[in-house]
Amino acid sequence: MKALLATLSLAVAPAWAEDWPAPDWQTDPTPIDWQAVDAYAFPPDGSLRTDALLIIRDGRILHERYAAPTTASTAHLTWSVSKSVLATLLGVAQGEGRFQLQDPVARFYPPMQAHPQVRLGDLLHWASGLAWQEDYEYAPLHSSVVAMLYTRGREDMAAYTAARPAAQLPGQRFLYSSGDSNLLAAALRGMLDAGEYADYPWQALFTPLGINSAVWERDGAGSYVGSSYLYLTARDLARIGLLMQRDGRWRERQLVPATWVAFNRMPFALAEAVPGEANPGGHWWLNTASPGGARPWPHAPADTYAALGHWGQALYVLPTQKLVIVRYADDRGDSYQHDQLLERVLAALAGEGA
Repeated sequence: MKALLATLSLAVAPAWAEDWPAPDWQTDPTPIDWQAVDAYAFPPDGSLRTDALLIIRDGRILHERYAAPTTASTAHLTWSVSKSVLATLLGVAQGEGRFQLQDPVARFYPPMQAHPQVRLGDLLHWASGLAWQEDYEYAPLHSSVVAMLYTRGREDMAAYTAARPAAQLPGQRFLYSSGDSNLLAAALRGMLDAGEYADYPWQALFTPLGINSAVWERDGAGSYVGSSYLYLTARDLARIGLLMQRDGRWRERQLVPATWVAFNRMPFALAEAVPGEANPGGHWWLNTASPGGARPWPHAPADTYAALGHWGQALYVLPTQKLVIVRYADDRGDSYQHDQLLERVLAALAGEGA
């Protein structure tokens, strides 16, 4: 995997005249008809429950709407969007030389000595090979994630995951696992000097981006719940999106290596494509087509990628269009479709000025 990162070098041309939130976002005054977007995201019949919708183009807010009680100052639970933010934080650590993708997890988290072949890159691809069931409230009795978050694993989520048996060789099969993400969060502690861990997400990522709303819960062992329990306002989550949209650069500083962003956006070659579902990259979700198949979100460009969470949380990044879209929600059904929202946003932008 070291060779992989070496081949992913991206040329990033300096463009210091770009718009950046400092301290808050500027607004783009371009008149755009958002009626079709709002009709889908905030339907009067309540078939979807969108709490926040924020659309940013090239560093400026184009459209912003909230549904009570959520406001622009509400730090909303991101659920599994936390995983992609964790991957971004790890990108800072990787740029500081704290680890490489091929490093065994056990180097930084000793309980993984029971699984010495699992590498950090395997965890980032959700390919640890550990037995896992990512079932939620609809099938809780045999759910690994429910046990980890709420019952016997909640005091030490990484240890619970490390104690799972191996189901197959690591790195050979994608199996979505919140446990893999929490192993990464625990491994991060082993990369840092004593006493650094508690402040590291802020020192390394949040404070440089001007993020002030972040709340990240920790388990009983003191490890960040990297799988699920990060809270951010929509505007602060959009800062993560802008960082990624600009290949890891924040103003004059290359905060996250461009090669790391490229890794996040590279499909995991051994993942089996599921029609209609986004494909896994390095702890982000990609709009790449499987061989002979269609893109998961056919109305969005192929380079679209996203951080996605339970009950409809989403951070979409559309690099070519220089778009960042945040959606917070409380969807308890299956009505929401990523492609439907993206299609309407792109159609509204195509019609601007008409």
